[in-house]
Amino acid sequence: MYEAEDAEIYDLVHQGRGKDYAAEAEHLREVIRSRKPDASSLLDVACGTGLHLAHLSREFDEVEGLDRSMDMLTRAQRRLPDVRLNLGDMRSFDLGRTFDAVTCLFASVGHLSTVAELADALRCFARHAAERRGVVVIDPWWFPETFTPHHVAGDVVTADHRTVARVSHSSVEGRASRMDVHYLIADPKNGVRHLTESTLITLFTRDEYEDAFDRAGLTPTYLQGGLSGRGLFVGVRR
Repeated sequence: MYEAEDAEIYDLVHQGRGKDYAAEAEHLREVIRSRKPDASSLLDVACGTGLHLAHLSREFDEVEGLDRSMDMLTRAQRRLPDVRLNLGDMRSFDLGRTFDAVTCLFASVGHLSTVAELADALRCFARHAAERRGVVVIDPWWFPETFTPHHVAGDVVTADHRTVARVSHSSVEGRASRMDVHYLIADPKNGVRHLTESTLITLFTRDEYEDAFDRAGLTPTYLQGGLSGRGLFVGVRR
């Protein structure tokens, strides 16, 4: 999904835009421990370059990560040399153990294409959650009624002698949103380069999320606001 340079740009842009990974990790700890006070182990699915895991590792005694991109995991492993990171697909991975909490952040479930794939992923998350009140936390993408089509956003970030300008435009295609993103990347050695990406992210409904939780044996709660305004789904294993 991601190449090595994409992983570097991913880190630079999100940190430069002011995303507070430490505060989000603290919020996740509060959400998880309010449901399972003794929670000490956590698996972060679609962990990317490990920016959340770096802070979650201070909130929980034992953390692991999983991602389908080897480039993302390579960057995460450099950041977290003592953390076990796994290559796998969120719909079908099997780590042979359970965790007190399983998280999937940054709207990563939106990259699933169908309700059936969402159900597969939730069943997989539930299998890796502790039998006694294991917690699953999903940071969803927008719902169909809350997504804003034709939205344009732009940011410029400078760090480590590199400047990145990011401009995006959103649209709706069927049951998905399309995000078209253009990057201008400038540094003293390479001059200015232009990269583009176009991504479909599924607009699942709240009912579809909650049904997938329920079918996986998890009792769901939807929390308004969440980490980035889209809310959080929190499921507790029955």
